[in-house]
Amino acid sequence: MLPSRCFSTVTIAAVVFTVAPLPATSDEAPSSTSNNPSSDPIVFALNDWASQKVTTRLMGGILREAGYTVEYKEAEYKTQFPDLEQGKLTVAMEIWATTGTQNLEAAIATGNVENLGPTGMVAKEDWWFPAYMVDQCPGLPDWRALLSASCAKAFATPDTTPKGFYLGGPADWGGHDEDRIKALKLPFEMTHAKSDKDLSEALELAYGKKSPIMLWVYTPHWTSAEFEGDWVQFPAYEPACYSDPAWVINPEALYDCGKPTGPIWKAGWVQLKSKWPGAYRAIKAYRMSNEEMEKMQVAVERNGESAETVANRWIAENEQRWRPWLQE
Repeated sequence: MLPSRCFSTVTIAAVVFTVAPLPATSDEAPSSTSNNPSSDPIVFALNDWASQKVTTRLMGGILREAGYTVEYKEAEYKTQFPDLEQGKLTVAMEIWATTGTQNLEAAIATGNVENLGPTGMVAKEDWWFPAYMVDQCPGLPDWRALLSASCAKAFATPDTTPKGFYLGGPADWGGHDEDRIKALKLPFEMTHAKSDKDLSEALELAYGKKSPIMLWVYTPHWTSAEFEGDWVQFPAYEPACYSDPAWVINPEALYDCGKPTGPIWKAGWVQLKSKWPGAYRAIKAYRMSNEEMEKMQVAVERNGESAETVANRWIAENEQRWRPWLQE
């Protein structure tokens, strides 16, 4: 992702369908059945990268087809969890193991959030370089190649020379890259891209000119499929790397390893199951592959289509795929 993933949640779109309301007799969520769910809206978090927008519109559109009331709200990736805990958001469709594990586990520990299972997609995100940079920095993809002055200079900009330059993801994606640079004593400076789009545009521009670039690239994403390159091979992630300074490389610092890899999960407010049991089952059943999602990302980021348009087309063309999710 990998996956900017702090501003308050703002409703940007809402779709309302007629569903007979159930009277609430207390402040607690009313009990529902799959044939008579709550008429309250199921509120989906919309984060700021293409796959998440498509995934969210897919699931929201499918539930819309089933007659549920659906709303979408913009939410920053790392700061959306309190709203999930309070029920201000009902569902977040992409929580990446690479950057969201700690936040998700903390939210689940409150008893107010549930892990709704994998999306089917597998996340990888870390430092990435184009293949044409190997000649200028022999030893790549081994991270130790970046320690050499000549390699750092190969990735330098006029503002950072003789240090190399790394373009990180938006600040709220997390990732601990500033800490990683310090812990591994890399002769690099970095800045955060303002958005996912900025990352893609920077890579396209540099790749077209065969200019030096080191940046955050994630998968599923169309860039990793379209451009030839590789991820830097940092020491393999283990949980102790993020919690125990004595782990492996630098005994005085955390984050002296690469980012974790793993599933992209769905997460939801714990009352989703009781208020909208049919929707709960459908969301848990949702699956999509990296390859399928990358094709849809191309339509959004390369062809200029909206995530809603792309999702609606998939829904129209794949009813045999998603209809059983509603019957799980």
